[in-house]
Amino acid sequence: MVRYGGASYMGATNDKDALALKLFSKIVSFRSAPFRSTLSAMAMAFALPACAQVAPKPVQAANGADPALWVVKDKDTTIYLFGTIHVLKPGMTWFDEAVKTAFDRSQQVVLELVMPDPAKMQTLVMASGVAKDGPTLTEQLPADKRAAYAKAVTDLGLPANAFDRFRPWLAATNLSIAPLSKLGYDSANGPEQVITAAAKAAGKPVIGLETAEQQLGYFGGLSQKAQIQFLGSTIDELPKLESTMATMVDEWAKGDPEALAREMNDSLKDSPEVAKVLLVDRNARWAEWVKTRLGTPGTVFVAVGAGHLAGQDSVQAQLAKLGVKAERVRY
Repeated sequence: MVRYGGASYMGATNDKDALALKLFSKIVSFRSAPFRSTLSAMAMAFALPACAQVAPKPVQAANGADPALWVVKDKDTTIYLFGTIHVLKPGMTWFDEAVKTAFDRSQQVVLELVMPDPAKMQTLVMASGVAKDGPTLTEQLPADKRAAYAKAVTDLGLPANAFDRFRPWLAATNLSIAPLSKLGYDSANGPEQVITAAAKAAGKPVIGLETAEQQLGYFGGLSQKAQIQFLGSTIDELPKLESTMATMVDEWAKGDPEALAREMNDSLKDSPEVAKVLLVDRNARWAEWVKTRLGTPGTVFVAVGAGHLAGQDSVQAQLAKLGVKAERVRY
């Protein structure tokens, strides 16, 4: 057992392994919103790791945002569907107007996932994301990706072989998330944390559509080919992360799901397995949940990654197949 900053990592065999695992230890959710690229999808999907934090930046002037909101209802049930971005820079105001009104009217809040305690999460990640033996991750990569991969890892302040026992999906998520803090993004500013805090203050129950075990299972269940492709795409796209994130945040703030869908569809053409597992199948299950929930009276506020509410395979599109209409809330 190795300790870093008061956190214990059972199963880490040395300081290098423990530091690499710490990079993943405080991820607060496993949400998939595959937008323009696999990298940007994971950047949007995961909260920032503690070890990648930088000095606090001055608080920026408030920047108003009007993200998209939908509603599904029948005679005695109303379900709001709100698309989130899981990390934001400080200073963006979005929890107001129609979004805040919908939240205030709701008796229940539903997120993609309610996180288990850190110790349990660490155990789950170790079990599903770390290989005890077999070829190293570097050896699994195509030769033409290895130098760029090593640079991406060392740019995080880690040894080039720090992730060698990680499965490809876990290395990819680490590489996707860590640079975001240097760009000023933080999960503390993200809608999930804001909504969760508001729900707690108001005494509203918060439940998850999925469990941590399920979400880790989606990644771990990807084929080796898809995982290597995921990691390779992440490596290739790291230089574009800043501009990609800025574009997606702008589209989200403007309430433009069509633009998000266009970017998403471009990338998913090359990753059909990732698209099916992390987007299409989950959207279909969530649509079934919404339809079932209509059978219980009340008002519910559902907040999931914005990528799940955009495009031809969106939750709304899946609801339409079930005969349920989702309407955009204009404000």
